[in-house]
Amino acid sequence: MSTEQQTPRSLGYRMPAEWEQHSATWIAWPHNAEDWPGKFQPIPWVYSEIVRNLSQVEDVNIVVNDADAEKRARRILLRSGANIARLHFHHWRTDRIWLRDSGPIFVRNAEGDVAITDWKFNAWAKYSNWHNDDMLPKHVAELQAMRSFQPEATVDGEQHRVVLEGGSIDVNGSGALLTTEECLLSEVQQRNSGVDRQQLEQVFSDYLGIAQVLWLNRGCAGDDTHGHVDDIARFVAEDTILLAVEHNTADENHLPSAENLDRLRAARLNGKPWKVVELPMPSPVVFDNQRLPASYANFYIANDLVLVPTFNDANDRIALNTIADQFPSRRVIGIHCGDFIWGLGALHCMTQQEPA
Repeated sequence: MSTEQQTPRSLGYRMPAEWEQHSATWIAWPHNAEDWPGKFQPIPWVYSEIVRNLSQVEDVNIVVNDADAEKRARRILLRSGANIARLHFHHWRTDRIWLRDSGPIFVRNAEGDVAITDWKFNAWAKYSNWHNDDMLPKHVAELQAMRSFQPEATVDGEQHRVVLEGGSIDVNGSGALLTTEECLLSEVQQRNSGVDRQQLEQVFSDYLGIAQVLWLNRGCAGDDTHGHVDDIARFVAEDTILLAVEHNTADENHLPSAENLDRLRAARLNGKPWKVVELPMPSPVVFDNQRLPASYANFYIANDLVLVPTFNDANDRIALNTIADQFPSRRVIGIHCGDFIWGLGALHCMTQQEPA
């Protein structure tokens, strides 16, 4: 537990940008068929393709429920050509596999020491089974013998652990953070009752080293997290933001994305406008009469590599090229997420980077 005097910021820690060097990527192997109702069969193979690519550039820590689950995962990964030497399995039970949200959020200081911020996870204030997932940061801290901080805020004179999912924020590594009012300030799927905007900004400052919070309004259509920012806006450089924009006025993403574009254009970084690069959105992806949160913004930046969700859509090529322009020194690889997105998440949602 941290004390008031001993916040990560007071000790020189900050949350690095995703493009800074990683020591590893953390994922959890899929096991809950209810997360992809009637469509679970291809999901482990989608995972194996993701891990195959990641294992060429960095270590991959894979959380599995038990030894049998590890055996099954290893068989699939061997057949898929993953670099087995870079895979490390950990037997910890999970409820779901979205480690971006349930896993630890790592911070690092100028000396290169890495620590963990252990936020409360409550399954997006939506599902009742989250207790295994909430334990993941503690498991990682014990395994790596890392210092761990539990962010708190004062509500009615009492200290409460702050709920935060990694997919609800994005950082540029230099003191700026992106998030949405829909996710963090709404009373729908309310994460932190009684905690206001100023308190959240203070918590981000104390625990992640943040000096500026850019508040967007709403997330994308079909998002069951109620507004995660990693489906709509991502930092790609210290001064540059990629924003998913829908130009079709008949689409339900049009108005929210136009408003977010206005907000970012009005925002300033040290008195100068941010560089805002528009990212297209795929045509609506609908399965079983349900609009799914398909977005190219849910990409993952690894060492020398960017993995981008694709949807067999005409805009796939434009999105891949747009992202490649921002990362000229990295390979940019599309991963087909047509089946995967039925689980209501994609590549960024399932991964969590551990900084070097």
